[in-house]
Amino acid sequence: MNAKPDIEARRPVLVSACLLGLPTRYDGQSKHSAEVLAYLDREQLLAVPVCPEQLAGLPTPREKTCFRKGTGMDVLADGGEVVSGSGKVMNEIFLHGARLTLAIARLTGCTLAILKERSPSCGVHQICREQGPTAGEGVTTALLVREGLTVFSEEDL
Repeated sequence: MNAKPDIEARRPVLVSACLLGLPTRYDGQSKHSAEVLAYLDREQLLAVPVCPEQLAGLPTPREKTCFRKGTGMDVLADGGEVVSGSGKVMNEIFLHGARLTLAIARLTGCTLAILKERSPSCGVHQICREQGPTAGEGVTTALLVREGLTVFSEEDL
């Protein structure tokens, strides 16, 4: 018999909402990932959808943002800079979204996160820079890792 466990028995994991098919990206689209859904099912994990940028109060759709300098770790250390397409520095908004995402992780007991690669919030191995993708982590990923969560991207599955 291959019965699924009760929802309460499933281990919670933070997941970028766009990977679950929710239209939360800056352009109002999703990045639905069948691989993420299959992984969650196979490992019997309970997805806790998060979009740090929406949690911070940004609308959808919204201006595309990218790093002007540094990475998420640098933003945490007050040395990086995330900017909107029109040049507005977005550090405080991105830090606010990261803190709210961490609060959700703590409230729900998540110690693991699957986040969207190349996002200025969620990038795990790569972030977007004005010139294109580059190595680094997003602001939310940096905070979650600093606080002891295990974070990987949909591309790690």
